[in-house]
Parts: sequence; C-alpha cells; structure tokens
Amino acid sequence: MSVLLVGISHRSAPVAVLEKVAITDADRPKLIDRMLASSHIAEAMIVSTCNRVEVYAVVDAFHGGLAEVGDLLTKHSGLPLPDLTKHAYVRYSEAAAEHLFAVASGLDSMVVGEQQVLSQIRGAYATADAQQAVGRTLHELAQHALRVGKRVHAETGIDRAGASVVSVALDRAKQVLGELTGRTAVVVGAGAMGGLAVAHLSRAGIGRIIVVNRTIDRARRLAETAGSYGVESSALELSRLTEAMAAADVVVTCTGAVGAVVTLADTHRALADRDRAEFPATERPLVFCDLGLPRDVEHAVAGLPGVAVIDIETLQRDPAAGAAADDTAAARSIVADELAKYLAGQRMAEVTPTVAALRQRAAEVVEAELLRLDSRLPGLADPERDEVARTVRRVVDKLLHAPTVRVKQLASTPGGDSYAEALRELFELKPGAAQAVAAPMEISTITGELGAGLADDFTLGHLGEEGKSA
Repeated sequence: MSVLLVGISHRSAPVAVLEKVAITDADRPKLIDRMLASSHIAEAMIVSTCNRVEVYAVVDAFHGGLAEVGDLLTKHSGLPLPDLTKHAYVRYSEAAAEHLFAVASGLDSMVVGEQQVLSQIRGAYATADAQQAVGRTLHELAQHALRVGKRVHAETGIDRAGASVVSVALDRAKQVLGELTGRTAVVVGAGAMGGLAVAHLSRAGIGRIIVVNRTIDRARRLAETAGSYGVESSALELSRLTEAMAAADVVVTCTGAVGAVVTLADTHRALADRDRAEFPATERPLVFCDLGLPRDVEHAVAGLPGVAVIDIETLQRDPAAGAAADDTAAARSIVADELAKYLAGQRMAEVTPTVAALRQRAAEVVEAELLRLDSRLPGLADPERDEVARTVRRVVDKLLHAPTVRVKQLASTPGGDSYAEALRELFELKPGAAQAVAAPMEISTITGELGAGLADDFTLGHLGEEGKSA
C-alpha cells in the first residue's frame, strides 16, 4: 500500500476551476465515505483550503486508485475528465510525502510561509480520523507533516512578517483606503479565516469590527474576540449583511459558501444607504477582500464606481506573496531532511515484519529440536533440560542479533528493502508468515503533473476500464 495524491491548486488551475472543485466541510465526509467504499482505497484524507483541494489516499494499485479518485473529483466538480486532467497534479509514495511536507511548511501556499495551512491540515486529519478513514500510513504521514511545518516556522524566518492571505489582502486594501486606523470593517464568516481576519484587522488599528455570520452565536463569539483586542465590535446575522456593508470601509469575506454571499443588488443597496446606515461610514471607498473559495462576492460588484474587489486571483499576482530567498531555501532544506528521516522510518517499519518472521522461524526450530531431545533422552532431568534450552536459545539469539540489527540499519537506506528480500529468500520465509513477510511495495518515484510532465500511462485521461481493474 502506498500514498497517492491527486490535487488542484492555485499553481495549477485558475480560480474558476478551483471554485468548481472546491470541497466544503459539509462535502468532505461524504466524499471520504465514497472513497472508502471503492475497491482500491484503504485510507483517505482531503485537504481543502481557499486555494487548493488535495486528496491523499492509501491505495493498493496506482492506476486503480488514480481512476477512483479521478472519478470522484469529476463527479463532484461536474468538470469533464479532460478539463480536470489539464489542471490536476499527481504525486505518489515518497513524492506525495514530500509535497505534503512542503504544503505544511507554507512553501506551496499562495502567500509563502503562511501558518494557517497547518491548522487546515490538522483539521483535515481530524475529519478523516473521526470517520475512521485514517490508518497507520496516513496517521504517520500527517503527524510527521505537522511536525515538519512547526519546525520550519520555528527555525526559519519564512513567516517573520506574519504573512498570510489575509495580511496581503489588507495591505492591498490600504493602498485604496490609506491606513485602516479608525475605520470600520465587516468580517463575513466566523470560521478560522474569519478569526485570522479579526486578528489582523485589530493589529492594523481598525476602529470597529462588525462580524456577520449565518449563526449569530458564532458571530458573537468572534465579536467578543475582537473586543478582547480592544476593538469596538458587534455581531449581526447574515440577513443584515447589507446594513453592515453600508457602514463599512472594508469587507472581508471568507464563508466557504457554495454561491455568492455578496450580490450586485446587495452592494447597490448598501452604497445607497451609506449615509443612512446605523454605523455611518467615514469614507466613501468600499473595499472587498474576497478570500472565499468559491468566491463570496459576485463578479459584477468589481465594476461599481467607488468599489474595489481584492480576490484570490488578485492575490496570486501580488509580489508580496513571496518569501525571502534565504528563508525559503532554509525551509526547503528542512523539508528534505525531514523527508529523509520519514522515508528511513518507513523502510525500517517495512522490514520489521521480516525480522519478526525470522525470529519466529528460529523459535520454532528451537522448540522442534527440544522436542526431539525429549524423545531421545526421556529421562533427562528438568534442571538439565532447562539449561540446554537456555543455551540453545542464547546461541540462536547471538547468531541472529547481528544480521537483524544490520538489516534494520540497511533498510533505512535507499533500496534497503532488498536486504529484507534476501533474508526472506535465504531463510525461506513465506509471504503469509507474521502477516507481512511478503516484500513491501517498493517506494516509487512516480510523480508528475497530469497533462504536464506525467507519463501518459499515469494520466487520468488514460485510465479507462483497464486502469479501474488494475
């Protein structure tokens, strides 16, 4: 069994495609259940953020697993398979692990170095674990990825500016409004991104924060958080969004809703009501920071006079989304180091059943010989028999100690599984013994991008009935 990754992100697809592939928190459990019901997938986890959707699946066959994940994404998104193929990328085995480590480190984020992706991976793991979709393989991979992310942020300056999608979006808003000090902000959505928006707005000196959410209790809790930063705050239900927008200088949206939350009609009404709003606006420009995926703000809103819309597509082109070259290089070095440790641990884990089977075989031989001794010397006293048994076992243990220790050491090196195979061959260890004596699947370097660099045999478009039955 090996890990297969199929993903679509801001690096491989335009926002319009990302919107169609986007997986909400409500969708994720259903899609995981569908994967577990398939024939080639044993474990599954879905990482879905504002700029990526990545499916991690533990599969028993590359082609079969890829066909099943591809079918899942095409049905969910409604995109024809060729359109999905153009924008998807595939990683397999060690390449899948390397990619997840880079994602956890913030190296693959739209804003390099952002920390929020760590909580998103943690949430993806928790969701999959709650559905019993996580076994040993994904558990070890996800936990190691989280440790890698923490190490990168602790040992490098990749996030020294506190960069995130929110902070870069607010920097762009300042270019329109000037400083945010004393202004009014509306935060639509009370999830993790909403909390991050409240924190950044508070640090920027915002004068008032209005939290708008479908669930008023969650809106109130986030408003209380804003209040703890010393910012005047209030909470409104989503039905009062137009009223809140009329008071706002900047509106940060991050709901994860399927359709647009801010419509052209709503914005027209808000602009018309600005002078009569419950919370009078201090300046005329209105800036939307649309961080939702799919987009929360209707596209036509950007065409209104006095209105600016900063969305994910805009942020993709922002030079502030990069990190210093030295910090990025240091982070990549840590990822490479941790990947080597992870792979070494996986190889050692794969050889352990072979070592256990060898010791079991030795124990069986010892017991058989002791039984033979009993038949030949039936009058042998118990003390003498026990001493013979201890001596034979010590001899066997000493003979096996060096090769078993050495094979574990060698297993941690590339190609190390060949040494375990040699033990299986030399001592005639059967595939069924100790559950896992069969040769583990070789760690593959199959990798690449669907439609761009991946061999034709491994593209979604080439997986017909043959791939599904692999």
